[in-house]
Amino acid sequence: MSIKTIRQRGFALSIIVFPLMLFIGFVTHPNLLAMEPLHTVEQLVGRFHNNPMYHIGHLIVTFSVPVMMICFIGTMNLLQGKGKMYGFWGGVIALFGAFILAVDKGALCLTMSAFDTLPEDQFSDFTRYLQVIVSKEGLLFIVWLLFALIIGGILQTIGLMKEGVIQKWQGILIIVGLLLLANPDIELISSIGSALMCIGYVPWGIKEVKKPVANNS
Repeated sequence: MSIKTIRQRGFALSIIVFPLMLFIGFVTHPNLLAMEPLHTVEQLVGRFHNNPMYHIGHLIVTFSVPVMMICFIGTMNLLQGKGKMYGFWGGVIALFGAFILAVDKGALCLTMSAFDTLPEDQFSDFTRYLQVIVSKEGLLFIVWLLFALIIGGILQTIGLMKEGVIQKWQGILIIVGLLLLANPDIELISSIGSALMCIGYVPWGIKEVKKPVANNS
């Protein structure tokens, strides 16, 4: 199998896999129907303590980061016409946002799995210190830059529509889905957003899988 074939197939699969990974990560949340934003330590503890699916879901979202990076880079290379500027700048911004997503899940979610291994008496004494996590104190403020992922994804989607790579309805679903990810940690809204992204992205990914390698520049 040639490098060109591997590159094309990898790009095509990344288009399909990364929104599916986001959807699985969000929909497996133990308190999926709890329509409340995260503001207190009690809410945070209620979400992750003794809830292994919480940690597994966030691990899946973390692993989606390199896959979405492949998708963003492949889209930058694909868009060479009317959508070239959207593809390039959208890709730059989205790649930065994807990095912030990895930081967010590593700092705010995966560390919770380590805290969850503490004995109950030690865990109870420790919980009062979690307020700095909820409030995003110190350098944790950089996780607010996660919106770059949404902006970059929207710009690339506009470029894809301009060049006719995806249909308008696909682009609208992807954009709406990305915008729904910008919510105050309400997993149901994020699940709906990622589901809309799947509906928009997956048909495009399937089309890329079926595309002959010789047709790619």
